[in-house]
Amino acid sequence: MKLRDKVAVVTGGANGIGRALCNRFAAEGTRAVVVADLDIDRADQLANEIGGMAVETNVGDEASIINLVRRTTEAYGVIDLFCSNAGIGTPGGADEPNEIWQRIWEVNVMAHVYAARHVLPGMLARGEGYILATASAAGLLSQIGSAPYSVTKHGAVAFAEWLSITHGDAGIKVSCLCPQGVNTDLLKKSAGGPGDFLRTNALEPDDVADAVVKGIDEERFLILPHPEVAEYMRRKATDYDRWLRGMRRLQASFRTLSSNAQ
Repeated sequence: MKLRDKVAVVTGGANGIGRALCNRFAAEGTRAVVVADLDIDRADQLANEIGGMAVETNVGDEASIINLVRRTTEAYGVIDLFCSNAGIGTPGGADEPNEIWQRIWEVNVMAHVYAARHVLPGMLARGEGYILATASAAGLLSQIGSAPYSVTKHGAVAFAEWLSITHGDAGIKVSCLCPQGVNTDLLKKSAGGPGDFLRTNALEPDDVADAVVKGIDEERFLILPHPEVAEYMRRKATDYDRWLRGMRRLQASFRTLSSNAQ
């Protein structure tokens, strides 16, 4: 899909990858970019810079997504591209409190469900539309040190796959963005262990935006700004047990580094 003259919505659009997407989409000649974010001040500032519209949005609240879709369609008539991009992270395992699990589930999984639930009717009626789901390489390869993040990002990938399978023949294009480390606030807050590992080959948000525009233009399902992720996926699929042993070794190396640093 070419972005020129299209209407794009980006959740989490005021910061990080979302901000880079908004800027890049505007540079591609979109008719409008809607910057959806809880940080309405930064969203307003960016929308003013690119000639778009800002909508305060809590993606984990379905009513807020309904409001976003309504305001966009009232202003521009259609939504050609919906980027369900907002996400959060948290460390921990099975012992994390239920409240933590529920919150990350709402933002990292249900936000994609709410978006699809309310943008698909219009897209299906027109016989065309594009949904971009931002997941993570963690949704393909797991995330050492964070069960909630790993589980919910796997869920995001699975839902994007389902959307493509179910609606692909009805004119709905779906892409799933799965980067590794990106220099955003989320990565900067993850000090030590896997966070340090991801920072060694971290990309800038603008690099990710470049990969997204190319992926949308080619209408590819899986967008991998870090191409090595495809090789990791191949190894995982070829010998799952070997891959798990390798991940355990990697985890052990983080623990060793952490102990030496103390």
